[in-house]
This record gives sequence, C-alpha cells and structure tokens, in this order.
Amino acid sequence: MIRVLLVEDHVLVRDGLRALLERAGDIHVLGEASNGQEGVELTKSLKPDVVIMDIMMPRLNGIQASEHIHNLKLPAKVLLLSMYSEEGLVHQALQSGAKGYVLKTSVSEELLQAVRAVSRGETYLSAAISSIVMESAFRPSALQSNNPLDNLSPREKEILQLIAEEHTSVEIANMLSISEKTVEKHRANLMEKLRVRNLAGVVRLAIKYGLIDKDR
Repeated sequence: MIRVLLVEDHVLVRDGLRALLERAGDIHVLGEASNGQEGVELTKSLKPDVVIMDIMMPRLNGIQASEHIHNLKLPAKVLLLSMYSEEGLVHQALQSGAKGYVLKTSVSEELLQAVRAVSRGETYLSAAISSIVMESAFRPSALQSNNPLDNLSPREKEILQLIAEEHTSVEIANMLSISEKTVEKHRANLMEKLRVRNLAGVVRLAIKYGLIDKDR
C-alpha cells in the first residue's frame, strides 16, 4: 500500500483527488493539508511515501515545501501538481527535489501512474512537461536560471511570499515565531537583493516567477 499525503488549498479539488486516489485500491491517503507549511509539518509526523502537492498555495508554495522536505532529508517523494507548464516553473520544480510534475489538466489515471512511479523512486513528468525538459536538453543554457528569487535564502523566499500575500510584519512574525525586527531585516535584505522599492514591486516579481498565483 502506497501511503500518500495530499496538500491542496482548494477543498473541492482536494476531495476529488482523494476520491480518485482511494479508488485505486493500492493507495491510502494518510492525511490532508491546505498549505505548504502544513504539508511539511505533516510530512515530518506522518512519514508518507509520497506527498502530492499543488504548486500554487499560501504560506509555502509547493516548490518551497518540496525544498524544505528535500533539505530535511525526509524519505517522502514529492509529486507536484500544476496548471502551468512554463519552462522556468518546471526548472524550479525539478531543482526543488521533486520527483514528479503532473499537469492538473491531465489528472485522472495519469495521477495514479505518477504516484506509483515516484513511490518506486522513478521520476514522472506529464507528456507536455517531458517535452519541455527534452527540448531544454538540446539548449543547455535554457534551463540555467535567471530567476532573481534564486538569490534569496529559503527564509527570505518564505517572507517574500507572505509579503506578497499582504501579511503585515507583525502577522509574519507571529506565523514564523520570530521577532518583528527579524522580519524587517529579512524584508530589507530581500528587497535589496531583488532591487525593488515597494510592495507593488514585490508582488510583481512574486507573480512573474511563480511564487504566488496571478489569479488569486
């Protein structure tokens, strides 16, 4: 039996995914989370074989959560779901340590195949994603990141996302159990690294490089 943690912020989507997974017979959903931070915490406590995560989520997005799971050396394999197939996003996903990337437009039996593949330690990519990776293999410079967010530390990325979600410094400090002064220091550092001067600039970059969903 493959033990799965489901991380998706939309309840109806999460319910549909759970029903699909549990009908398979060889997959058991251990638990659910509604954001990337909860997903990381439940991965530590529940120890699933596979973590299925939407990329665009509040608190920590799927890519950031995948990085945390990878850096913590947790044995769970991460399978990312996304509506988007932009090359830069694919690059970030694979760099995060994720073992799979499935487009939501093709989620059905393919998701079951992907779960089984990544649980065996294999990499699984939707056909459109696989094509992007193959094309990039013949253009080595294409997957070299020019994403300015790559210059940020994991904590700075986390704070950047929370700023872009319009949380105040006090709220961020409470969420992350750090001081408001520390939040302000991270804010100043990341804005200097990104060369932006105000919240509008932060939000534009967060949307452009897939840190938050442009439709939220």
